[in-house]
Amino acid sequence: MLAMLYSIAAYAMFVGSFAYAVFFLGNLGIADSVDSAARSSPPQALAVNAALLALFAVQHSVMARKGFKAWWTRIVSPAIERSTFVLAASLCLFLLCFFWQPIEGSVWSVTDRGAVFALHAVFWAGWALLFAASFLINHFELFGLYQPYAALLEKKIPEPEFRTPGLYKYVRHPIYLGFLMGMWSAPEMTVGHLLFAAGGTGYILVGVWFEERDLIASFGERYRAYRQQVGMLFPRFVRRAGTAPKEKMG
Repeated sequence: MLAMLYSIAAYAMFVGSFAYAVFFLGNLGIADSVDSAARSSPPQALAVNAALLALFAVQHSVMARKGFKAWWTRIVSPAIERSTFVLAASLCLFLLCFFWQPIEGSVWSVTDRGAVFALHAVFWAGWALLFAASFLINHFELFGLYQPYAALLEKKIPEPEFRTPGLYKYVRHPIYLGFLMGMWSAPEMTVGHLLFAAGGTGYILVGVWFEERDLIASFGERYRAYRQQVGMLFPRFVRRAGTAPKEKMG
């Protein structure tokens, strides 16, 4: 029961930090958003932001690896391993947004009303895509709620399946695609916003490389065939064969 309560608290932290990040990137009702006025010199801002991006990337990459999980579950119960990852990731996301140092300077500025509306639509569609994709696999397992629930009921967690629900028929990582849409769809792109989006994109590309290496180790030729037929981050509408594995963030 304590593990269940812990996982609910970690999930609540995720929801709060994720919502904060969306408002931060969308300049929505937050005093210090990604495109706010600069509070420090460009070199200082660049150093702070690079450190924050590195912290976010290292936490995700290290805690998601099988070797770390094998070591970590000797210390914590497997029932809360995923919740602990979600909690740590949420804290890093909050720190990334809260302590981010805006950098002024316009990269592009869209003024056409139709184009602005389209960019806002893509922004919100990206976050909707992210959540929809998580529910197409197993949202509650992905964010650590199912594991303690299964432990509470003494149920065995099924082994990862190889399947392609919905969007996964056309793009291998729709969750990451949602992030990209949310980060890059901005009518006003400042230098600081560009740095955030570029850093996030770099992390996604590195994360995909590590994740797909693990998936190939688990599913072998089945995943290799899937990878050849389905786009990584952008849909590829071709005839497919077989099925594909679940995706996990991090």
